[in-house]
Amino acid sequence: MKVHLIAIGGSAMHNMAIALKEKGYEVTGSDDQIFEPSRSRLKKHGLLPKKEGWNPSSITKDLDVVILGMHARPDNPELKKAQELGLSIYSYPEYIYNQSREKVRVVIAGSHGKTSITAMVLHVLHHYNRDVDYMVGAQLEGFDTMVRLTDEAPVIILEGDEYLSSPIDRRPKFLWYKPHVALISGIAWDHINVFKTYEDYVEQFESFVEDMKDNSTLIYCEIDRELKRITEEKAAKKVNKIPYRTPSHKIINNQTFLKTDEGDVPLKVFGNHNLQNLNGARLILNQLNITDEQFYKAIQSFTGAANRLQKLEENDTACIFKDFAHAPSKLKATTAAVKAQYPDRELIAIMELHTFSSLTKEFLKEYKGAMNSADRAIVYYNPKTIEHKKLDPIEKEDVRQAFDREDLSVRTDSEQLENYLRGLSLENANLLIMTSGNFDGIDVEKLAGEIINKGVETKAKNG
Repeated sequence: MKVHLIAIGGSAMHNMAIALKEKGYEVTGSDDQIFEPSRSRLKKHGLLPKKEGWNPSSITKDLDVVILGMHARPDNPELKKAQELGLSIYSYPEYIYNQSREKVRVVIAGSHGKTSITAMVLHVLHHYNRDVDYMVGAQLEGFDTMVRLTDEAPVIILEGDEYLSSPIDRRPKFLWYKPHVALISGIAWDHINVFKTYEDYVEQFESFVEDMKDNSTLIYCEIDRELKRITEEKAAKKVNKIPYRTPSHKIINNQTFLKTDEGDVPLKVFGNHNLQNLNGARLILNQLNITDEQFYKAIQSFTGAANRLQKLEENDTACIFKDFAHAPSKLKATTAAVKAQYPDRELIAIMELHTFSSLTKEFLKEYKGAMNSADRAIVYYNPKTIEHKKLDPIEKEDVRQAFDREDLSVRTDSEQLENYLRGLSLENANLLIMTSGNFDGIDVEKLAGEIINKGVETKAKNG
């Protein structure tokens, strides 16, 4: 099987390329820009294109499949050549469905939490050596790639993204997957560059639920009113509907314990949002013949997916966390979780307005109160990014008013921000860094180490 990936450098696409090579396929690809870690990983597997750019001559009649990534444009020269030759062209999600037609498909969807839930499910299955295929949106401990596609595995676990399938297929990715078991974690307006209104965004989830087949199972977070409505109104009568909510728990000495019939279960993750995710993961695994007792035993060692409340550094009096949070609902849940877990410590929270949605004036108002759990709140954005995305300019005061917080510190200079953070002295305080970007070049992991070490040195000097 000869496969060519257009836009091979993407996070999902380069993992797909590696997975297909491991399956024994002959894999080639192209891209006009390839960044880390995709570049190093493709190079390691002998898949890095010899040079960046689009090369129509690489599209030949002997290709069995062309997979089109979202980064490519509809007028991509390689795509045009493939169309002229009449080759089989697939979007990323369409090809995954094609590879999993004979498997039990488990799809985890929702505006937030889907990566964490997928990671929890895979962690438990891996703990019990279950043979499964998967596609997840973050690098997981114990897993070499974010995609696995084999002929043998009877089950595939899929993170179901509501974003578009490809430049020439404007349907949400998750509509391709046709799940036997599905979970929806919640709905909060996102991707406003594609879904211009809240109603348009919600409609995608309605279509997902309506498309579910009889005798399939839909697991949903019932505390989300919109999601509960959709489930009750749109799911077919013969779809098995299972609700979940925040499980009973307690926090002792900054650690969370689940209160279960099996006794108190210590966890390495925390926060109501994570606990809801955990409850949803448990119900998925019940469908795959994992008992509650087995689940509680395995989940104790789960430390989280990369960039999802990831603990970068800690000492006796401080922790530094990094999180992918950027949407309002995620921001609110993440700051509240850290404050609830460490109520006696000051919480310094910083986030970057980086996505198309977050930098749009009309969407900014969705952030009202999103950082109220933080004792000190900082928002960073780069005016040049707004200009690059061809959006209307926003002022610092626009941001301050949108968050509805007079003491909000709004910063637009990356170097000044880094100097401010480097000057922090975390004494009985936690730092929460939230972004889907990198604050225009700040090495967050390195900076976290410097801040923590500075605190240790200061404490030692003071005796």
